[in-house]
Amino acid sequence: MTRLVVFDCDGTLVDSQAAICRSMDEAFAIAGLAVPDRIAVRRIVGLSLPQALLRLAPEADDETRALALEAYKASFRAARSSGTLQEPLFAGMAELLQRLRDADRLLGVATGMSDRGLGACLARHGVSELFSTLQTADRHPSKPHPAMLEAALYEAGTAASEAVMVGDTVFDMAMARAAGVRAIGVAWGYHEPDELIGAGACGVARTAEELEQLIHE
Repeated sequence: MTRLVVFDCDGTLVDSQAAICRSMDEAFAIAGLAVPDRIAVRRIVGLSLPQALLRLAPEADDETRALALEAYKASFRAARSSGTLQEPLFAGMAELLQRLRDADRLLGVATGMSDRGLGACLARHGVSELFSTLQTADRHPSKPHPAMLEAALYEAGTAASEAVMVGDTVFDMAMARAAGVRAIGVAWGYHEPDELIGAGACGVARTAEELEQLIHE
């Protein structure tokens, strides 16, 4: 039986595409770099920010990427402080999280976000108390390294065979595979369903209801 369900955040729990693209545009402009197109930005969501910037601007030097990194963080902080940051939960996710907890499933998050960003996001949607373990890029290597998921398993006191990872990118699927955890993809995020299956997903949900069924299989 599945005891622990670990979710990615961006593209899985919340729709952060507009916020990510806006902050990336601002960061690249401030750093004097050519602004990447939206497709390229979508491809790197799920990685930690340094790794994402390395992929988006491989020709830039370390100092320039560091400037872009700080500008990106500042853009997100400003949006959060002003109340203009939009990261809505995907349809049905709040209800699904509550049903899983009511069924005595432990919940976790493994995300490339920062501790501050994740904490603010979950609090804004009133779901913070539903989660038993929160793992972010502040304390772990970037996905697909399994460290985040391994830490979640340890904190929840569960075996890999008792857990499932839910995500929208191949980085999530690869992390789950590396940790020996069953992986489930969602079709409403940043990577295509066939990519998720190819990366190791046992199935790809198109709705919250389908996701619930896959979790309980």
